[in-house]
Amino acid sequence: MEFIDARRLTGPNVVFDHVGSVLDVACTAEEAQQLVPAWADNVGRMLEVLDWPSSEFAVRTLQGGISLAFSAPIDQLYAASEINEWAWAASAFELGASGEEPDFDAALAAIQTSAREEANVELMWLIDEAEARGKVLLWDDDEVSLGLGGGSQTWPVREIPDAVDWDEFQDLPIGMVTGTNGKTTSVRLAKHILRGAGHNVGVSSTDWIAVNERIIDRDDWSGPGGARAVLREQDVDIAILETARGGLLRRGLGVQRADAALITNISEDHLGDFGSRNLDELLDIKWVVSHAVRESGKLLLNADDARLVRKAESYAGEIVWFSLDPSQTLLTAHLEAGGTAFVLNGDELQKVDGDGSESICRSADIPITLGGAARHNVANALAAAALTWCLGASLREIATGLTTMQQDENPGRCNIFDLGGKKVLIDFAHNPAAMGALFDMASAIPAKRRALCFGQAGDRTDELIRELARDAWAIGLDCTFVSELAKYHRGREHGDVFAIIRDELMKQGAREEAIVHNEEELETLNAALAWAEPGDLVIMLALGGAKPIEARLRELGAEQS
Repeated sequence: MEFIDARRLTGPNVVFDHVGSVLDVACTAEEAQQLVPAWADNVGRMLEVLDWPSSEFAVRTLQGGISLAFSAPIDQLYAASEINEWAWAASAFELGASGEEPDFDAALAAIQTSAREEANVELMWLIDEAEARGKVLLWDDDEVSLGLGGGSQTWPVREIPDAVDWDEFQDLPIGMVTGTNGKTTSVRLAKHILRGAGHNVGVSSTDWIAVNERIIDRDDWSGPGGARAVLREQDVDIAILETARGGLLRRGLGVQRADAALITNISEDHLGDFGSRNLDELLDIKWVVSHAVRESGKLLLNADDARLVRKAESYAGEIVWFSLDPSQTLLTAHLEAGGTAFVLNGDELQKVDGDGSESICRSADIPITLGGAARHNVANALAAAALTWCLGASLREIATGLTTMQQDENPGRCNIFDLGGKKVLIDFAHNPAAMGALFDMASAIPAKRRALCFGQAGDRTDELIRELARDAWAIGLDCTFVSELAKYHRGREHGDVFAIIRDELMKQGAREEAIVHNEEELETLNAALAWAEPGDLVIMLALGGAKPIEARLRELGAEQS
Protein backbone atom coordinates (compact mmCIF):
# COMPACT_ATOMS: atom_id res chain seq x y z
CA MET A 1 0.00 0.00 0.00
CA GLU A 2 1.16 3.52 -0.78
CA PHE A 3 -0.17 6.87 0.44
CA ILE A 4 -0.87 9.22 -2.48
CA ASP A 5 -2.73 12.23 -1.13
CA ALA A 6 -5.09 13.57 1.51
CA ARG A 7 -6.92 16.71 0.41
CA ARG A 8 -9.98 18.86 0.87
CA LEU A 9 -13.16 18.40 -1.16
CA THR A 10 -14.77 21.83 -1.31
CA GLY A 11 -17.91 21.03 -3.32
CA PRO A 12 -19.96 18.15 -4.78
CA ASN A 13 -17.42 15.70 -6.13
CA VAL A 14 -16.78 12.28 -7.63
CA VAL A 15 -16.91 10.54 -4.23
CA PHE A 16 -20.05 12.11 -2.74
CA ASP A 17 -22.10 15.33 -2.67
CA HIS A 18 -20.56 16.65 0.53
CA VAL A 19 -17.59 18.81 1.44
CA GLY A 20 -14.97 16.93 3.40
CA SER A 21 -11.60 15.24 3.05
CA VAL A 22 -10.51 12.40 0.78
CA LEU A 23 -7.62 9.97 1.17
CA ASP A 24 -6.12 8.36 -1.96
CA VAL A 25 -4.19 5.11 -1.51
CA ALA A 26 -2.56 2.92 -4.16
CA CYS A 27 -3.22 -0.71 -3.24
CA THR A 28 -4.51 -4.06 -4.42
CA ALA A 29 -8.17 -5.05 -4.12
CA GLU A 30 -7.27 -7.37 -1.23
CA GLU A 31 -5.40 -4.62 0.58
CA ALA A 32 -8.35 -2.25 0.05
CA GLN A 33 -10.70 -4.73 1.76
CA GLN A 34 -8.48 -4.61 4.84
CA LEU A 35 -7.83 -0.88 4.70
CA VAL A 36 -11.45 0.35 4.56
CA PRO A 37 -12.57 -0.88 8.02
CA ALA A 38 -9.26 0.05 9.62
CA TRP A 39 -9.41 3.56 8.17
CA ALA A 40 -13.07 4.02 9.17
CA ASP A 41 -12.32 2.91 12.74
CA ASN A 42 -9.38 5.30 13.04
CA VAL A 43 -11.25 8.28 11.56
CA GLY A 44 -14.20 7.52 13.83
CA ARG A 45 -11.91 7.29 16.86
CA MET A 46 -10.45 10.73 16.17
CA LEU A 47 -13.82 12.32 15.39
CA GLU A 48 -15.28 11.00 18.64
CA VAL A 49 -12.51 12.50 20.75
CA LEU A 50 -12.80 15.79 18.86
CA ASP A 51 -16.59 15.73 19.41
CA TRP A 52 -17.27 16.70 15.79
CA PRO A 53 -20.72 16.43 14.17
CA SER A 54 -21.53 13.03 12.69
CA SER A 55 -19.85 12.39 9.35
CA GLU A 56 -20.85 10.53 6.23
CA PHE A 57 -18.24 8.07 4.96
CA ALA A 58 -17.74 7.11 1.31
CA VAL A 59 -15.48 4.73 -0.61
CA ARG A 60 -14.58 4.86 -4.32
CA THR A 61 -12.85 1.74 -5.64
CA LEU A 62 -10.44 2.53 -8.46
CA GLN A 63 -8.04 0.86 -10.84
CA GLY A 64 -4.91 0.48 -8.72
CA GLY A 65 -6.29 1.79 -5.47
CA ILE A 66 -9.05 3.38 -3.45
CA SER A 67 -10.37 6.78 -2.38
CA LEU A 68 -11.72 7.12 1.16
CA ALA A 69 -13.70 10.22 2.15
CA PHE A 70 -15.62 11.58 5.09
CA SER A 71 -17.70 14.75 5.34
CA ALA A 72 -16.62 17.62 7.56
CA PRO A 73 -17.68 21.19 8.38
CA ILE A 74 -16.62 23.74 5.79
CA ASP A 75 -14.52 25.62 8.32
CA GLN A 76 -12.61 22.49 9.39
CA LEU A 77 -11.42 20.99 6.11
CA TYR A 78 -7.68 21.40 6.69
CA ALA A 79 -8.08 19.73 10.07
CA ALA A 80 -10.14 17.00 8.38
CA SER A 81 -7.28 16.30 5.98
CA GLU A 82 -4.90 16.05 8.96
CA ILE A 83 -7.29 13.46 10.41
CA ASN A 84 -7.15 11.53 7.14
CA GLU A 85 -3.35 11.60 7.12
CA TRP A 86 -3.23 10.32 10.71
CA ALA A 87 -5.88 7.65 9.99
CA TRP A 88 -3.77 6.42 7.08
CA ALA A 89 -0.63 6.23 9.22
CA ALA A 90 -2.46 4.39 12.00
CA SER A 91 -4.12 1.98 9.56
CA ALA A 92 -0.87 1.30 7.69
CA PHE A 93 0.79 0.37 11.00
CA GLU A 94 -2.08 -1.91 12.01
CA LEU A 95 -1.97 -3.69 8.64
CA GLY A 96 1.80 -4.11 8.65
CA ALA A 97 2.44 -1.63 5.83
CA SER A 98 4.42 0.65 8.14
CA GLY A 99 6.84 -0.13 10.96
CA GLU A 100 6.15 3.01 12.99
CA GLU A 101 3.02 3.58 15.08
CA PRO A 102 1.84 7.21 15.00
CA ASP A 103 1.40 8.96 18.36
CA PHE A 104 -2.34 9.46 18.91
CA ASP A 105 -1.99 12.13 21.60
CA ALA A 106 0.47 14.18 19.55
CA ALA A 107 -1.75 13.93 16.47
CA LEU A 108 -4.83 14.90 18.49
CA ALA A 109 -3.11 17.97 19.93
CA ALA A 110 -1.97 19.10 16.47
CA ILE A 111 -5.42 18.59 14.95
CA GLN A 112 -7.11 20.44 17.81
CA THR A 113 -4.77 23.39 17.26
CA SER A 114 -5.52 23.39 13.52
CA ALA A 115 -9.25 23.15 14.15
CA ARG A 116 -9.21 26.12 16.55
CA GLU A 117 -7.22 28.26 14.10
CA GLU A 118 -9.42 27.30 11.16
CA ALA A 119 -12.81 27.64 12.87
CA ASN A 120 -14.99 30.47 11.55
CA VAL A 121 -18.28 30.83 13.42
CA GLU A 122 -19.37 33.82 11.32
CA LEU A 123 -18.88 31.89 8.08
CA MET A 124 -20.90 28.95 9.35
CA TRP A 125 -23.68 31.34 10.45
CA LEU A 126 -23.74 32.97 7.02
CA ILE A 127 -23.86 29.58 5.27
CA ASP A 128 -26.82 28.46 7.37
CA GLU A 129 -28.68 31.72 6.80
CA ALA A 130 -28.06 31.67 3.04
CA GLU A 131 -29.31 28.09 2.75
CA ALA A 132 -32.43 28.90 4.75
CA ARG A 133 -33.20 31.89 2.52
CA GLY A 134 -32.35 30.16 -0.79
CA LYS A 135 -29.44 32.50 -1.56
CA VAL A 136 -26.28 31.46 -3.43
CA LEU A 137 -23.13 31.55 -1.30
CA LEU A 138 -19.62 31.04 -2.68
CA TRP A 139 -16.64 30.64 -0.38
CA ASP A 140 -12.93 29.93 -0.50
CA ASP A 141 -9.92 30.41 1.76
CA ASP A 142 -9.85 34.17 1.26
CA GLU A 143 -13.35 35.38 0.42
CA VAL A 144 -17.05 34.66 0.82
CA SER A 145 -19.81 36.09 -1.37
CA LEU A 146 -23.59 36.16 -1.47
CA GLY A 147 -25.50 36.34 -4.74
CA LEU A 148 -24.07 36.26 -8.25
CA GLY A 149 -22.84 38.88 -10.72
CA GLY A 150 -24.38 42.32 -10.26
CA GLY A 151 -26.54 40.93 -7.45
CA SER A 152 -23.56 39.83 -5.37
CA GLN A 153 -21.38 41.16 -2.60
CA THR A 154 -18.01 39.79 -1.47
CA TRP A 155 -16.17 40.06 1.85
CA PRO A 156 -12.89 38.77 3.25
CA VAL A 157 -13.70 35.46 4.89
CA ARG A 158 -12.64 36.80 8.30
CA GLU A 159 -14.54 40.10 7.95
CA ILE A 160 -18.15 38.95 7.53
CA PRO A 161 -20.66 41.64 8.60
CA ASP A 162 -22.99 41.01 11.53
CA ALA A 163 -26.06 41.72 9.40
CA VAL A 164 -26.76 41.84 5.65
CA ASP A 165 -29.65 42.99 3.47
CA TRP A 166 -30.78 39.66 2.05
CA ASP A 167 -33.00 41.29 -0.59
CA GLU A 168 -29.90 42.68 -2.37
CA PHE A 169 -28.61 39.28 -3.43
CA GLN A 170 -29.75 37.95 -6.79
CA ASP A 171 -29.08 34.92 -8.97
CA LEU A 172 -28.13 34.59 -12.65
CA PRO A 173 -28.23 31.81 -15.29
CA ILE A 174 -25.25 29.43 -15.23
CA GLY A 175 -24.13 26.93 -17.86
CA MET A 176 -21.38 24.40 -17.18
CA VAL A 177 -19.35 22.65 -19.89
CA THR A 178 -17.19 19.55 -19.54
CA GLY A 179 -16.14 16.55 -21.64
CA THR A 180 -12.99 15.40 -23.42
CA ASN A 181 -13.13 17.23 -26.75
CA GLY A 182 -15.08 20.28 -27.86
CA LYS A 183 -15.29 22.03 -24.47
CA THR A 184 -13.44 25.18 -25.47
CA THR A 185 -15.14 25.49 -28.86
CA SER A 186 -18.58 24.97 -27.28
CA VAL A 187 -17.81 27.64 -24.68
CA ARG A 188 -16.64 30.09 -27.35
CA LEU A 189 -19.75 29.45 -29.46
CA ALA A 190 -22.06 29.82 -26.45
CA LYS A 191 -20.42 33.08 -25.45
CA HIS A 192 -20.74 34.45 -29.00
CA ILE A 193 -24.43 33.51 -29.17
CA LEU A 194 -25.21 35.07 -25.79
CA ARG A 195 -23.23 38.23 -26.56
CA GLY A 196 -25.28 38.64 -29.74
CA ALA A 197 -28.42 38.22 -27.64
CA GLY A 198 -27.40 41.24 -25.57
CA HIS A 199 -25.94 39.57 -22.49
CA ASN A 200 -22.85 40.42 -20.48
CA VAL A 201 -21.24 37.00 -20.47
CA GLY A 202 -18.80 35.83 -17.82
CA VAL A 203 -16.55 32.97 -18.89
CA SER A 204 -14.11 30.81 -16.95
CA SER A 205 -12.10 28.46 -19.17
CA THR A 206 -8.75 26.90 -19.94
CA ASP A 207 -7.86 30.15 -21.72
CA TRP A 208 -8.85 32.80 -19.19
CA ILE A 209 -11.40 34.45 -16.96
CA ALA A 210 -13.26 37.09 -18.96
CA VAL A 211 -16.37 39.21 -19.05
CA ASN A 212 -17.36 39.82 -22.66
CA GLU A 213 -14.11 40.95 -24.34
CA ARG A 214 -12.51 42.10 -21.07
CA ILE A 215 -9.93 39.50 -20.07
CA ILE A 216 -9.41 39.47 -16.31
CA ASP A 217 -6.61 36.90 -16.23
CA ARG A 218 -4.98 34.63 -18.82
CA ASP A 219 -4.40 31.15 -17.47
CA ASP A 220 -6.16 27.84 -17.00
CA TRP A 221 -9.17 28.87 -14.91
CA SER A 222 -11.33 25.78 -15.61
CA GLY A 223 -11.50 24.77 -11.93
CA PRO A 224 -13.73 25.92 -9.06
CA GLY A 225 -11.57 28.99 -8.42
CA GLY A 226 -12.27 30.30 -11.92
CA ALA A 227 -16.00 29.67 -11.51
CA ARG A 228 -16.15 31.65 -8.27
CA ALA A 229 -14.04 34.48 -9.66
CA VAL A 230 -16.22 35.12 -12.71
CA LEU A 231 -19.48 34.76 -10.78
CA ARG A 232 -18.35 37.56 -8.46
CA GLU A 233 -17.85 40.04 -11.32
CA GLN A 234 -20.43 42.82 -11.01
CA ASP A 235 -21.08 43.26 -14.75
CA VAL A 236 -21.94 39.59 -15.41
CA ASP A 237 -25.58 38.69 -16.08
CA ILE A 238 -25.02 35.15 -17.46
CA ALA A 239 -22.09 32.76 -17.01
CA ILE A 240 -20.49 29.90 -18.93
CA LEU A 241 -18.12 27.81 -16.81
CA GLU A 242 -15.72 25.40 -18.50
CA THR A 243 -15.25 22.62 -15.96
CA ALA A 244 -12.21 20.41 -16.47
CA ARG A 245 -11.24 17.02 -15.07
CA GLY A 246 -8.51 18.27 -12.75
CA GLY A 247 -10.65 20.62 -10.70
CA LEU A 248 -13.54 18.14 -10.53
CA LEU A 249 -11.23 15.41 -9.27
CA ARG A 250 -9.20 17.44 -6.79
CA ARG A 251 -11.83 19.77 -5.33
CA GLY A 252 -15.27 19.15 -6.84
CA LEU A 253 -17.71 21.69 -8.21
CA GLY A 254 -17.24 25.39 -7.63
CA VAL A 255 -21.00 26.00 -7.52
CA GLN A 256 -23.84 24.00 -6.00
CA ARG A 257 -26.34 24.52 -8.81
CA ALA A 258 -26.57 25.47 -12.48
CA ASP A 259 -29.31 25.86 -15.07
CA ALA A 260 -27.62 23.65 -17.66
CA ALA A 261 -24.63 21.30 -17.69
CA LEU A 262 -23.14 20.04 -20.96
CA ILE A 263 -20.98 16.91 -21.35
CA THR A 264 -19.60 16.94 -24.89
CA ASN A 265 -18.13 13.40 -25.07
CA ILE A 266 -15.87 10.94 -23.26
CA SER A 267 -12.71 9.67 -24.95
CA GLU A 268 -9.09 8.87 -24.20
CA ASP A 269 -7.23 11.81 -22.70
CA HIS A 270 -5.47 12.39 -19.38
CA LEU A 271 -5.76 8.69 -18.63
CA GLY A 272 -3.16 7.24 -16.29
CA ASP A 273 -3.50 9.64 -13.37
CA PHE A 274 -4.77 8.10 -10.15
CA GLY A 275 -8.55 8.33 -10.19
CA SER A 276 -8.80 8.55 -13.98
CA ARG A 277 -6.93 5.53 -15.27
CA ASN A 278 -9.67 4.30 -17.59
CA LEU A 279 -12.62 5.74 -19.47
CA ASP A 280 -15.19 4.67 -16.88
CA GLU A 281 -13.31 6.51 -14.14
CA LEU A 282 -12.98 9.55 -16.41
CA LEU A 283 -16.72 9.45 -17.10
CA ASP A 284 -17.46 9.37 -13.36
CA ILE A 285 -15.40 12.53 -12.91
CA LYS A 286 -17.07 14.40 -15.77
CA TRP A 287 -20.49 13.23 -14.57
CA VAL A 288 -20.06 15.30 -11.39
CA VAL A 289 -21.50 18.31 -13.27
CA SER A 290 -24.86 16.51 -13.30
CA HIS A 291 -25.07 17.09 -9.53
CA ALA A 292 -25.54 20.81 -10.21
CA VAL A 293 -28.61 20.32 -12.43
CA ARG A 294 -30.18 17.19 -11.01
CA GLU A 295 -32.91 18.95 -9.05
CA SER A 296 -33.95 21.84 -11.30
CA GLY A 297 -31.67 22.22 -14.34
CA LYS A 298 -31.05 20.36 -17.58
CA LEU A 299 -28.26 17.91 -18.39
CA LEU A 300 -27.11 18.14 -22.03
CA LEU A 301 -25.61 14.94 -23.42
CA ASN A 302 -24.15 13.67 -26.69
CA ALA A 303 -26.40 10.88 -27.96
CA ASP A 304 -23.58 9.71 -30.26
CA ASP A 305 -21.39 8.79 -27.26
CA ALA A 306 -22.17 5.25 -26.11
CA ARG A 307 -20.77 5.74 -22.61
CA LEU A 308 -22.90 8.81 -21.97
CA VAL A 309 -25.97 6.97 -23.25
CA ARG A 310 -25.38 4.08 -20.83
CA LYS A 311 -24.65 6.39 -17.91
CA ALA A 312 -27.83 8.36 -18.55
CA GLU A 313 -29.99 5.28 -17.99
CA SER A 314 -29.76 5.76 -14.22
CA TYR A 315 -30.09 9.56 -14.23
CA ALA A 316 -33.30 10.88 -12.70
CA GLY A 317 -33.11 14.50 -13.87
CA GLU A 318 -34.09 16.15 -17.16
CA ILE A 319 -31.90 15.42 -20.20
CA VAL A 320 -31.61 17.30 -23.49
CA TRP A 321 -29.79 15.22 -26.12
CA PHE A 322 -27.85 16.41 -29.15
CA SER A 323 -26.82 14.22 -32.08
CA LEU A 324 -25.58 14.08 -35.65
CA ASP A 325 -27.94 11.14 -36.24
CA PRO A 326 -31.64 11.98 -35.70
CA SER A 327 -32.78 8.43 -36.52
CA GLN A 328 -31.50 6.86 -33.29
CA THR A 329 -34.01 4.78 -31.34
CA LEU A 330 -32.90 6.57 -28.18
CA LEU A 331 -34.00 9.93 -29.60
CA THR A 332 -37.32 8.58 -30.84
CA ALA A 333 -38.17 7.27 -27.36
CA HIS A 334 -36.93 10.49 -25.74
CA LEU A 335 -39.13 12.66 -27.95
CA GLU A 336 -42.17 10.42 -27.47
CA ALA A 337 -41.72 10.87 -23.72
CA GLY A 338 -41.90 14.64 -24.12
CA GLY A 339 -38.18 15.35 -24.24
CA THR A 340 -36.17 17.80 -26.34
CA ALA A 341 -33.19 17.22 -28.63
CA PHE A 342 -30.97 19.19 -31.00
CA VAL A 343 -30.07 17.24 -34.13
CA LEU A 344 -28.54 17.46 -37.58
CA ASN A 345 -31.21 16.47 -40.09
CA GLY A 346 -29.62 16.38 -43.51
CA ASP A 347 -27.82 19.72 -43.63
CA GLU A 348 -30.06 21.45 -41.09
CA LEU A 349 -29.55 21.94 -37.38
CA GLN A 350 -32.93 21.48 -35.73
CA LYS A 351 -34.56 21.61 -32.32
CA VAL A 352 -37.03 18.75 -32.03
CA ASP A 353 -39.58 17.86 -29.38
CA GLY A 354 -43.01 16.30 -29.10
CA ASP A 355 -44.56 19.18 -31.03
CA GLY A 356 -42.33 18.73 -34.08
CA SER A 357 -39.13 20.27 -35.37
CA GLU A 358 -37.85 23.82 -35.77
CA SER A 359 -34.95 24.66 -38.05
CA ILE A 360 -32.05 26.70 -36.71
CA CYS A 361 -29.65 27.02 -39.65
CA ARG A 362 -27.73 25.00 -42.23
CA SER A 363 -24.49 23.40 -41.05
CA ALA A 364 -22.71 24.76 -44.13
CA ASP A 365 -23.59 28.31 -43.04
CA ILE A 366 -21.66 27.93 -39.77
CA PRO A 367 -18.13 29.24 -40.51
CA ILE A 368 -16.28 26.98 -38.08
CA THR A 369 -17.68 23.86 -39.79
CA LEU A 370 -15.77 24.77 -42.97
CA GLY A 371 -18.82 24.24 -45.15
CA GLY A 372 -19.96 21.26 -43.08
CA ALA A 373 -16.73 19.28 -43.56
CA ALA A 374 -15.72 19.68 -39.90
CA ARG A 375 -18.31 17.28 -38.50
CA HIS A 376 -16.97 17.59 -34.98
CA ASN A 377 -17.70 21.31 -35.10
CA VAL A 378 -21.21 20.60 -36.32
CA ALA A 379 -21.59 18.56 -33.12
CA ASN A 380 -20.10 21.43 -31.11
CA ALA A 381 -22.58 23.81 -32.74
CA LEU A 382 -25.46 21.53 -31.72
CA ALA A 383 -24.09 21.40 -28.18
CA ALA A 384 -23.78 25.18 -27.97
CA ALA A 385 -27.28 25.60 -29.42
CA ALA A 386 -28.72 23.28 -26.79
CA LEU A 387 -26.79 24.99 -24.00
CA THR A 388 -27.78 28.53 -24.93
CA TRP A 389 -31.41 27.51 -25.52
CA CYS A 390 -31.49 26.11 -21.99
CA LEU A 391 -30.12 29.46 -20.78
CA GLY A 392 -32.91 31.40 -22.48
CA ALA A 393 -31.64 32.23 -25.98
CA SER A 394 -34.18 32.08 -28.81
CA LEU A 395 -33.59 29.91 -31.88
CA ARG A 396 -33.22 33.07 -33.97
CA GLU A 397 -30.50 34.36 -31.62
CA ILE A 398 -28.81 30.97 -31.73
CA ALA A 399 -28.86 30.90 -35.53
CA THR A 400 -27.41 34.40 -35.71
CA GLY A 401 -24.65 33.48 -33.29
CA LEU A 402 -23.71 30.23 -35.01
CA THR A 403 -23.58 31.78 -38.47
CA THR A 404 -21.62 34.90 -37.48
CA MET A 405 -18.81 33.44 -35.36
CA GLN A 406 -15.78 33.44 -37.64
CA GLN A 407 -12.98 30.89 -37.60
CA ASP A 408 -10.47 33.40 -36.22
CA GLU A 409 -12.64 33.66 -33.08
CA ASN A 410 -11.81 30.02 -32.36
CA PRO A 411 -7.99 30.08 -32.40
CA GLY A 412 -6.15 26.76 -32.45
CA ARG A 413 -9.21 24.86 -33.66
CA CYS A 414 -9.39 24.07 -37.39
CA ASN A 415 -7.91 27.37 -38.54
CA ILE A 416 -6.98 27.48 -42.25
CA PHE A 417 -4.41 29.88 -43.67
CA ASP A 418 -3.50 30.53 -47.31
CA LEU A 419 0.12 31.30 -48.16
CA GLY A 420 0.48 31.86 -51.88
CA GLY A 421 -1.82 28.96 -52.71
CA LYS A 422 -0.41 26.69 -50.02
CA LYS A 423 -3.08 25.78 -47.45
CA VAL A 424 -2.13 25.35 -43.79
CA LEU A 425 -4.66 23.76 -41.40
CA ILE A 426 -3.87 24.33 -37.70
CA ASP A 427 -5.50 22.46 -34.83
CA PHE A 428 -4.74 21.70 -31.18
CA ALA A 429 -5.93 18.07 -31.49
CA HIS A 430 -3.93 15.99 -28.99
CA ASN A 431 -5.93 12.83 -28.28
CA PRO A 432 -7.21 10.03 -30.56
CA ALA A 433 -10.79 11.25 -30.91
CA ALA A 434 -9.81 14.84 -31.68
CA MET A 435 -7.13 13.73 -34.13
CA GLY A 436 -9.55 11.36 -35.82
CA ALA A 437 -12.03 14.20 -36.33
CA LEU A 438 -9.29 16.43 -37.70
CA PHE A 439 -8.02 13.76 -40.10
CA ASP A 440 -11.55 13.15 -41.38
CA MET A 441 -11.92 16.85 -42.10
CA ALA A 442 -8.46 17.14 -43.69
CA SER A 443 -9.35 14.28 -46.05
CA ALA A 444 -12.32 16.31 -47.28
CA ILE A 445 -10.22 19.38 -48.17
CA PRO A 446 -9.09 19.23 -51.84
CA ALA A 447 -5.31 19.17 -52.20
CA LYS A 448 -2.67 18.00 -54.68
CA ARG A 449 -0.46 16.70 -51.86
CA ARG A 450 -0.83 16.50 -48.10
CA ALA A 451 1.77 16.80 -45.36
CA LEU A 452 1.36 16.44 -41.61
CA CYS A 453 3.40 18.29 -38.99
CA PHE A 454 2.99 16.61 -35.62
CA GLY A 455 4.54 15.22 -32.46
CA GLN A 456 3.26 13.46 -29.39
CA ALA A 457 3.78 13.65 -25.65
CA GLY A 458 5.87 10.92 -24.04
CA ASP A 459 3.21 10.01 -21.48
CA ARG A 460 1.12 8.33 -24.19
CA THR A 461 1.54 4.58 -24.53
CA ASP A 462 3.52 3.10 -27.42
CA GLU A 463 0.30 1.76 -28.92
CA LEU A 464 -1.45 5.17 -28.79
CA ILE A 465 1.54 6.75 -30.50
CA ARG A 466 1.47 4.05 -33.18
CA GLU A 467 -2.29 4.50 -33.58
CA LEU A 468 -1.73 8.20 -34.23
CA ALA A 469 0.86 7.42 -36.92
CA ARG A 470 -1.41 4.81 -38.57
CA ASP A 471 -4.46 7.09 -38.59
CA ALA A 472 -2.40 9.97 -39.96
CA TRP A 473 -0.90 7.97 -42.82
CA ALA A 474 -4.33 6.59 -43.74
CA ILE A 475 -5.60 10.01 -44.87
CA GLY A 476 -3.17 9.92 -47.80
CA LEU A 477 -0.04 11.76 -46.71
CA ASP A 478 2.85 12.49 -49.03
CA CYS A 479 5.26 13.68 -46.34
CA THR A 480 5.45 13.88 -42.54
CA PHE A 481 7.35 16.35 -40.37
CA VAL A 482 7.76 15.12 -36.79
CA SER A 483 8.56 17.52 -33.93
CA GLU A 484 10.69 16.23 -31.06
CA LEU A 485 8.98 18.48 -28.47
CA ALA A 486 11.53 17.98 -25.69
CA LYS A 487 9.35 19.75 -23.11
CA TYR A 488 6.77 16.98 -23.59
CA HIS A 489 9.15 14.02 -23.12
CA ARG A 490 7.47 13.23 -19.80
CA GLY A 491 9.79 10.43 -18.77
CA ARG A 492 11.01 9.26 -22.19
CA GLU A 493 14.47 9.78 -23.64
CA HIS A 494 15.19 12.19 -26.50
CA GLY A 495 14.15 10.58 -29.79
CA ASP A 496 12.07 7.78 -28.26
CA VAL A 497 8.70 9.06 -29.47
CA PHE A 498 10.07 9.88 -32.93
CA ALA A 499 11.52 6.36 -33.21
CA ILE A 500 8.08 4.83 -32.54
CA ILE A 501 6.37 7.17 -35.02
CA ARG A 502 9.03 6.55 -37.68
CA ASP A 503 8.83 2.78 -37.27
CA GLU A 504 5.03 2.75 -37.56
CA LEU A 505 4.98 5.10 -40.55
CA MET A 506 7.43 2.87 -42.41
CA LYS A 507 5.30 -0.16 -41.59
CA GLN A 508 2.40 1.69 -43.22
CA GLY A 509 4.43 2.23 -46.39
CA ALA A 510 6.07 5.62 -45.86
CA ARG A 511 9.44 6.12 -47.52
CA GLU A 512 12.29 7.02 -45.20
CA GLU A 513 12.84 10.36 -46.98
CA ALA A 514 9.16 11.24 -46.37
CA ILE A 515 9.72 11.25 -42.59
CA VAL A 516 11.48 14.45 -41.50
CA HIS A 517 12.61 14.99 -37.91
CA ASN A 518 12.82 18.46 -36.34
CA GLU A 519 13.27 19.68 -32.79
CA GLU A 520 10.58 22.38 -32.43
CA GLU A 521 7.20 22.98 -34.01
CA LEU A 522 8.25 26.22 -35.72
CA GLU A 523 11.14 24.35 -37.37
CA THR A 524 8.68 21.69 -38.48
CA LEU A 525 6.36 24.32 -39.95
CA ASN A 526 9.19 26.02 -41.81
CA ALA A 527 10.35 22.70 -43.26
CA ALA A 528 6.83 21.81 -44.37
CA LEU A 529 6.32 25.20 -46.01
CA ALA A 530 9.61 24.80 -47.88
CA TRP A 531 8.38 21.40 -49.14
CA ALA A 532 4.87 22.58 -50.06
CA GLU A 533 3.81 23.97 -53.43
CA PRO A 534 0.65 25.88 -54.40
CA GLY A 535 -2.30 23.49 -54.16
CA ASP A 536 -0.78 21.48 -51.31
CA LEU A 537 -2.22 21.14 -47.79
CA VAL A 538 -0.04 21.27 -44.68
CA ILE A 539 -1.79 19.97 -41.53
CA MET A 540 -0.24 21.35 -38.34
CA LEU A 541 -0.99 19.71 -34.97
CA ALA A 542 0.07 22.53 -32.65
CA LEU A 543 0.57 20.60 -29.43
CA GLY A 544 2.68 23.42 -28.00
CA GLY A 545 0.06 26.05 -28.85
CA ALA A 546 -1.24 27.70 -32.02
CA LYS A 547 -0.20 31.30 -31.31
CA PRO A 548 3.47 31.08 -32.40
CA ILE A 549 2.46 29.07 -35.48
CA GLU A 550 -0.17 31.60 -36.50
CA ALA A 551 2.23 34.48 -35.79
CA ARG A 552 4.83 32.91 -38.09
CA LEU A 553 2.28 32.45 -40.89
CA ARG A 554 1.10 36.04 -40.62
CA GLU A 555 4.72 37.18 -40.66
CA LEU A 556 5.11 35.34 -43.97
CA GLY A 557 2.02 37.07 -45.35
CA ALA A 558 -0.50 34.25 -44.95
CA GLU A 559 -4.19 35.12 -44.77
CA GLN A 560 -6.76 33.23 -42.76
CA SER A 561 -9.51 31.64 -44.83
